[in-house]
Amino acid sequence: DEPFLCHHEAESSTDSTGEKAPREKPLRGMASCCAYALTSTSMVLMNKYVLSGFGFKSTNTLLLYQTVCCVVLVKLTHLLGLIKLEPITWQLIKVWAPVNVIFVGMIWSSFFALKFLGVAMLTVLKNCTNLLVVFGDIVFFQRKQPTLVWVSLGLIILSALCGAATDLSFHSQGYFWQLLNCVFTAAYSLYMRGVMNKVSSVTESGKPLDEFTMVLLNNLLSAPLIIILILVFDEFPQVLHEPALQSTGFLVAATCSGVLSLAISFSSLWFLSETSPTTYSIVGSLNKIPTAVAGMIFFRAPVSMPNLLSISVGLIAGVCFTQAKLTDNKGGGK
Repeated sequence: DEPFLCHHEAESSTDSTGEKAPREKPLRGMASCCAYALTSTSMVLMNKYVLSGFGFKSTNTLLLYQTVCCVVLVKLTHLLGLIKLEPITWQLIKVWAPVNVIFVGMIWSSFFALKFLGVAMLTVLKNCTNLLVVFGDIVFFQRKQPTLVWVSLGLIILSALCGAATDLSFHSQGYFWQLLNCVFTAAYSLYMRGVMNKVSSVTESGKPLDEFTMVLLNNLLSAPLIIILILVFDEFPQVLHEPALQSTGFLVAATCSGVLSLAISFSSLWFLSETSPTTYSIVGSLNKIPTAVAGMIFFRAPVSMPNLLSISVGLIAGVCFTQAKLTDNKGGGK
């Protein structure tokens, strides 16, 4: 249920009968798949490394730095003539502002969750977002869900409960921030659908926003909100005395995380444009497996057999949920 699926699916090539033709250039599809999988896994691991590896406490400041990196890179690419951007008007900002508030909440809560939770348990708990999205579909879009969806959601809940009971590095704040992140992520996914239908009426071209403009708009409007968070949490001027700022390794890692935040946005959209939504959904679920394993290896999180079992159930539940939704789509659902 990615917000951009319908847009990209509509752009797929069609044959003379009006049916979608098979995708050409399989090598490009494979390359985009690898790019998406690599950047998605790398982004989670890099954020965990930057926040925990250097003991950096000014989370909002790091988020602002990543946001600035995204804006600078997109504008630089535009100035070089490599991309085109939709003019940003006050009418467009008014329509997009609620999306941006939710977007900041989603990224902000994710940072705090990463500070207190291991990557493996974070991966399991993220699957709880699917539960909120399904209930949101029922409440706001009156969509009925097949039995297999509810079965997979039961597995997701079971995995989360088992994980909480067996998590050897349990941290109440980490669970709070991750559950809050699930709420923001689900709200972002559900609310984006309505905004995407409205935004074309306020763009100068009269067309839906392109991916580059959406990335720029999200990050540009996020900066003032993040600055407010920095002031509220008294991170300035204390951030200037953070020991990590004296480390060249931290500065390099923080900059890499900024580049990766832009890379994951573009690679996911590139993958969608080169392959089918089906492939994108399946890879999205399967990609959680190397992320969880890598988190255990690189950050040496405490591991037990029950803990591994709960993680495995969560991963299986994610794949089952994807398959259930795909089966529903083939039957005419959305």
